[in-house]
Amino acid sequence: MCVSEPENEELIALRDKSENTYLVEVKNETIKIKGIGVFNPIEVIKNKVFGEEITIGTKEFFILPASLPERYIGMKRRAQIIQQKDAGLLITKLGIGSKSKVLEAGLGSGGLSIQIQNILGENGTHITVEPRLEHSDVGLKNMEFGLKAGNGSGSHTHIEGYLEEKIEEITNVCNNFDAIILDLPEHAKAIKSVAKLLRPGGRIACYCPVTSQIEDSWNTCEELGLEIEWAGELIERKWGRAMKGGIRPVNGPFGHTAFLLIAVNLKH
Repeated sequence: MCVSEPENEELIALRDKSENTYLVEVKNETIKIKGIGVFNPIEVIKNKVFGEEITIGTKEFFILPASLPERYIGMKRRAQIIQQKDAGLLITKLGIGSKSKVLEAGLGSGGLSIQIQNILGENGTHITVEPRLEHSDVGLKNMEFGLKAGNGSGSHTHIEGYLEEKIEEITNVCNNFDAIILDLPEHAKAIKSVAKLLRPGGRIACYCPVTSQIEDSWNTCEELGLEIEWAGELIERKWGRAMKGGIRPVNGPFGHTAFLLIAVNLKH
C-alpha cells in the first residue's frame, strides 16, 4: 500500500469532530489559523500519518490529505460560490475532460474553478476572467492551494477585467473552446462576445440566479444560432438520522441555488 506522509506534502487538511475543515500549508514556521490557534505545522504533524488524531491547544483534529472535498469545504470565500451539485452537472453536460479548453467568466471565490482544475490537471487549457480584484484575490488563492495539493494549475491563465473587453487577450491564449461558462450579472453581451469562440460541438453554460437572466440567455443563444440543450435547476435534499432511529430528510429548505442553461454550437 502506498502511503504518503503529511510532512512531505505542501498542503494538508485538519478536520475537527464538528466537521470543520482547515487547509494548512506545511511549513516549518509558527502560523495562526482562526479556529485552530497558533502552531507550527511541521512540529505538530512530524512522524504522523494521515488519519491520525493530533491535539493543538485543547482541540483534536484528524490529519487528512487536502483532496478536493477538503479543499472545497475549507476554501476561503468572498463571492457566493457555485455549489458542488451544480459544478458536477456543468462539468458533465459540458463534457469537460483532461484535454478540454475551458473559458470561465466570473471566477469569484473559485468554487467551480477548483473543480475544473481537478479535471484538467496540466493537460487542458483553463482561462478565467474576473473584473473584481477583491474576488479574484480569493479565487486565485484557492486555486493555488490546488497546485500545492498536487492538482496542476499549469494549464491556467487568469485575466483581470470585463469579458467583453478582454477578447483579444483571451484569443492570444486560445481561440477555440470546448466549453465556456458564464457566471455574470448580465449574460447577453457576454454570450455575443464569446459565442464565436466555441468550436463545433462546443457548449456554453450560463449560471443565472434569477429567471429573467435565464430567459435573456436563452433568447440570446437562439439569436446567435446556438441550440438549447438543457435548462433548469437542481434541487438538493439532505438526509440524516432521526432522533428515534432511522434515516429521514432533515428539516430545512430544499437546496436550490440558481438556474442553469446549456447551449451547443452545431455549426462550423
